[in-house]
Amino acid sequence: MAVLALLGLPIAPSGEGGASIADAMSGLVVLCCAVRLVRERRRPLSPGAAVVLALPVVGIAVAAAGAASPGAGITGLTRYLQIFVLVPAAVLLLVRDRRDFRLLAWSFVALALWQGAVGVHQYVTGTGASYQGEDVRAVGTFGPTDVMGMATVVAFGLVCALALALGSGPVRQRTSAVVCALALLPPLALSFSRGAWIATALACGAQLTLAGLRRAVKVGAVVAAVSVILVGGLGVGTAMLQERVDSITQVTDAPDQSVVDRYTMWAAAVDMWRNHPLTGVGLKGFPDHRDGHASLALSSGSDIGGAGTAYSKQPLLSPHNMYLLVLSEQGLIGLLALTGSWLALLVCALRGLVRVRRTPPGALAGRGRPVPAPSGLDCALVACGLLGWQLVDFVYADIGGPSTVLTGVCFGLVAWWALVDSASPMSLASEAAASLALPASPALPTPPAPLASRAAASPVSTPSPSPAALSPEEAATR
Repeated sequence: MAVLALLGLPIAPSGEGGASIADAMSGLVVLCCAVRLVRERRRPLSPGAAVVLALPVVGIAVAAAGAASPGAGITGLTRYLQIFVLVPAAVLLLVRDRRDFRLLAWSFVALALWQGAVGVHQYVTGTGASYQGEDVRAVGTFGPTDVMGMATVVAFGLVCALALALGSGPVRQRTSAVVCALALLPPLALSFSRGAWIATALACGAQLTLAGLRRAVKVGAVVAAVSVILVGGLGVGTAMLQERVDSITQVTDAPDQSVVDRYTMWAAAVDMWRNHPLTGVGLKGFPDHRDGHASLALSSGSDIGGAGTAYSKQPLLSPHNMYLLVLSEQGLIGLLALTGSWLALLVCALRGLVRVRRTPPGALAGRGRPVPAPSGLDCALVACGLLGWQLVDFVYADIGGPSTVLTGVCFGLVAWWALVDSASPMSLASEAAASLALPASPALPTPPAPLASRAAASPVSTPSPSPAALSPEEAATR
């Protein structure tokens, strides 16, 4: 929660992408987790769960060894281990139960509401990042150097709020989650981030489908009707926003310069991989090899400005595609190791959701009213939604910027549900192995209980005499 809270503070504009105070706090979280494990002297994870978490280390270590310089290798190794191994493992080991899980999910929502409020204020007052010559782009406290920061935070909060609304909590809690989800839609739209829009739409659609097809159809019909009324009938939405939405379908016919730059860097990343198919060009090697593989269609940089920052050119140092970035810098070894870990988390998270869906709904404690969904469904939807959003968004973005540490916390939540929760396959397998490993104790004879305790434990039934053995007076009385 401290890591999330520090992400709400204003961040000094910097084009270098250095560590922030939230990164320092994440390091402190990892250190506290390590000290706790050493003091308790226990093995908290099953072998399968440990393999899933440690699998990305293989490709990262190989690529770090092939970096152009020791400094670049150490810097890249530290960053990748922080986001994809250490912070997720710390979150997984420190979350104790589903109550902690829900607390972190609500923390995501609170951070999204704060950043969204700042972003809407920037749009209304014209103090946001520069977009088409106007300072109207909502970027929150992250500034124009991390234009995806606020969009990522708001999207995470929206996914968590929708999952909590579809879960089995009290009516007041689910109503609050619905209100929060609706409140996060305007700042997400004003971020002008097409990748975040696509990832959020797919993740929320998947959550609704996993929660129940009938509910998904109802919610889809309501959203479509409201959209038609607001956009078609009342004309809600500026021409700038409408143009940005229309550009999603024009990325192949008439792409803008940002899309051209992205396609050019994608092609350059693929060309790097062809020259180094197994190990890539090394960590932090994409900027050094970019000009040797990119075409002349690549521009000199991205224009940034506004939100308290003077106009400048930001160099294009990554392909804005996480899969191609890993493929170019870490090769097939790194890509298979990293995506293999994510695929294992996705499969385990979905299996845990199916197991929860098969659990019959219980009753609210002390009230006797049936809950609308099985217990734990909200946690399952949070995990599946966050992982689905991240995997889709990685097609349009990669790691970098102050908001990147949030990705590590997100993977930690997903890993806890997929590997540690009682409904996860890894947890069930670990419990089964532990029960088989216990030695069978010989059956001991049960000592006879005292007569008084036996009499108090079970009533003694005295056989009644048959009617033939009774006198007429006794039979009438009986």
